[in-house]
Amino acid sequence: MKKMQRDLLKEKIRHIDIRRHNVVPLLDAMGDMAFQARNLHRAARIYDRMLRDSDCAVILCLAGSLISAGLKKVVADLVANRMVDVIVSTGANLVDQDFFEALGFAHYKGSPCEDDNRLRRLHIDRIYDTYINEDELRICDETMAGIADGLPPGPYSSREFFNAMGRWLEKHRPRVKDSIVASAYQAGVPIFVPAFSDCSAGFGLVHHQVQHPGAHVTIDSVKDFRELTMIKIQTKETGLLMIGGGVPKNFTQDIVVAAEVLGHAVPMHKYAIQITVADERDGGLSGSTLKEASSWGKVDQQFEQMVFGEATILFPLLAAYAFHKKGWVRRRRRSFKF
Repeated sequence: MKKMQRDLLKEKIRHIDIRRHNVVPLLDAMGDMAFQARNLHRAARIYDRMLRDSDCAVILCLAGSLISAGLKKVVADLVANRMVDVIVSTGANLVDQDFFEALGFAHYKGSPCEDDNRLRRLHIDRIYDTYINEDELRICDETMAGIADGLPPGPYSSREFFNAMGRWLEKHRPRVKDSIVASAYQAGVPIFVPAFSDCSAGFGLVHHQVQHPGAHVTIDSVKDFRELTMIKIQTKETGLLMIGGGVPKNFTQDIVVAAEVLGHAVPMHKYAIQITVADERDGGLSGSTLKEASSWGKVDQQFEQMVFGEATILFPLLAAYAFHKKGWVRRRRRSFKF
């Protein structure tokens, strides 16, 4: 079985490096086209404008299987170059995929046509055309349990738990490169995962709590919401860069309303970009337009742009445009009080 497994897990996914690709002339030319090409150009210009706005905190929202698909270094470079101030993500992106790779494991090129019953027998999990070793993923689960075991019992926000993960990497994997969790920890960029249990961290914490029934670590999602709302209250102006939709999108948009509930008159998110393949016609959140969010008092309409397309194509182009425009060069690193 091991040989058959190795035969399938042999060609690694390689993470794209936006620093090597100056796409500014390409996207500027796309601005004179139509449809999603023009939308992408406008979104890229809005992101560059965000970075040049000294009053604006940039919040990056991640949903979908992005890191396994080769986008890890894109996000890590945004963090390292002060192009992102806060991250709100699904757990899979930052635990099952980024932290997983920081442990020394990898994602592999696969095929959507492979026999999934065979993959199951070989302990290979499939994400469309990408493979992951199930046995290695279990090690990630166990590592999450071990990190929880090392913390004083009590409720934690996901931000606090990701800090603990960053400390663990600094101690046990000090030479790891391009890890988002490690880069964010070193830069002081807070990470929030509002649906924290929906990933390897959840499996690890279930194990931790079963082993420590009387006193254990819990994740307080309300504390997550409160802490992210405090960021909005402290910074006033905010810009959203949303890749995919789902919980990270709604969670982050809602902090405007939450701040008002707490008695703080904060402005709507000044800038907002979303890359998505979701359709708005079914009323689902992932495809709901940013103009619709304006009706809820969440997003200002002056600098908002929806881009309908797949993230592995559009996100590197948008990020590379902003990187090579260098609007981030004079940005200061933000620190937040919780």
